[in-house]
Amino acid sequence: MANTSELGESSSPSFHNYASAASAVKLASLGLIMGISLLGNASLSLLLLKDSSLHKAHYFFLLDLCLADVVRSAVCFPFVMASISGGSAWPYSALCCKLVAFMSVLFCFHVAFLLFCVSVTRYMAIAHHRFYYKRMNVCTCAAVICMVWTLSVAMAFPPVFDVGTYKFIREEEQCTFEHRYLKANDTLGFMLMLAVIVGTTHVVYVKMLCFVYDHRKMKPAQLVPAISQNWTFHGPGATGQAAANWIAGFGRGPTPPTLVGIRQASHPGNRRLLVLDEFKMEKRIGKMYYIISLTFLILWAPYISSCYLRIFVRGAPVPQLYLSAAVWMSFAQAGANPIISFLFNKELRVRLRACFPSCLGTQTPMEPYCVT
Repeated sequence: MANTSELGESSSPSFHNYASAASAVKLASLGLIMGISLLGNASLSLLLLKDSSLHKAHYFFLLDLCLADVVRSAVCFPFVMASISGGSAWPYSALCCKLVAFMSVLFCFHVAFLLFCVSVTRYMAIAHHRFYYKRMNVCTCAAVICMVWTLSVAMAFPPVFDVGTYKFIREEEQCTFEHRYLKANDTLGFMLMLAVIVGTTHVVYVKMLCFVYDHRKMKPAQLVPAISQNWTFHGPGATGQAAANWIAGFGRGPTPPTLVGIRQASHPGNRRLLVLDEFKMEKRIGKMYYIISLTFLILWAPYISSCYLRIFVRGAPVPQLYLSAAVWMSFAQAGANPIISFLFNKELRVRLRACFPSCLGTQTPMEPYCVT
């Protein structure tokens, strides 16, 4: 009995020291994630709002992602830090826990739904370029973003009324879904919806990759110059294709007498064909968004796997170290998007140096950016 008592007394301080060290590491890492997320997303959001040359459809979606991550980092993460500081306990009311959990789940589903919509628009930009440039305007982007937020609220709101209970999970040190065994579970539908949306997003990107692969050996469009024997575009030796090319903006030479008063198309949005430079730009944008989608999958997959394990296996023992690492990886996703965007998008890097030369220590002139 004496030996057992001495062993308990000696192990208690070591356990206390381990818990204190683990809490310090968690607070430091979450503070770092929070700082990177706020600084990166705020900088990218300011750049997208300030630079008029970036007011394009695909950047409107990126702006929405960044603003959502800013709110998530500023609203949800401080409560997690407070629970860690309080010894893995929730220091606030149950209603506050539900609101914080609602916000966390809302932003998770928002990213999933928005990345799915972006994947569809990327496929449209490559496979149906003319339709994409004709329909994807500011109003369409606003409608898509509103639809995404509506679907996200619809997925995150029912647990507020205990349809999939929001509770403080001590092992995760956050308020979120209470994942229970399948027969007593009411969160399986939410997890299945998340998995389906993420999987479908990658299916769309695979389809886009197959489209590009199938068309990689196609010859560039041969444009017939708007030249005719007598500029009448009728009779022997003249074709209607020449007149059509001239009106579309591909013709060379003076205005034909029979087409005086008809304006030649020059705006990029009116082009009928996806030229090589535009195709390369769309591929780069698609690559950036796919890496964002892949990063979302990689960072959330361990946590989602642990949720499914607790749902399908009764009393499944999830190692605490694995669960903590999985939760913190899901937190890190909030700061990943601006890093990926600046690394894989040359246009954003150039515009950042041009708009904030004093902060970056450069004196880049404000010249129009041209994709080559």
